[in-house]
Amino acid sequence: MKTHYRKVFKSDHLSSYDLEDFIEEGRALDFTISHVNQETQVRVAGKKIDANIAYFSDGIKPLVLNATNSKIVSKLAGSNFVQDWNNIPVELYIKKGISFGKETVQGVRIKETSPKLITEKDINVIKGRLATVLNLKDLNIFYQNLTVRERTNKDIVKLLKDKQIDLKQS
Repeated sequence: MKTHYRKVFKSDHLSSYDLEDFIEEGRALDFTISHVNQETQVRVAGKKIDANIAYFSDGIKPLVLNATNSKIVSKLAGSNFVQDWNNIPVELYIKKGISFGKETVQGVRIKETSPKLITEKDINVIKGRLATVLNLKDLNIFYQNLTVRERTNKDIVKLLKDKQIDLKQS
């Protein structure tokens, strides 16, 4: 296991390097912004700035919203006022090739569309398909064919674990 040089630089705010860790763990990058605060003189990358800071209900670091991400959250929330930016489901991604001064960097971006949420109907469809799985090898194939979003959904994970237990006992 190799260690990225950025790991040593501790940050209080979400960065693309944090997202890379989630991707390596196979986690979906869907989160919910619980609220946004406008903060003055907050320390970001060694400088004090005024910024919109998005806080998440998912237990991850807050995200400093640049102008691009602020505009997207505004659209998703249907309001230009940060006080209305509450409980907003978002999908994050890493954008490469961002100009930052004289450098080209990568950064965290928010997708312009809300993430597709897994519905009860989706779970029931998976439950039905799972009923046709007859052995552990096929269960593994079934799992590999799920999307990251499906693999990380707690209800689907429970169905998979229960199926695994059933197959081991038979």
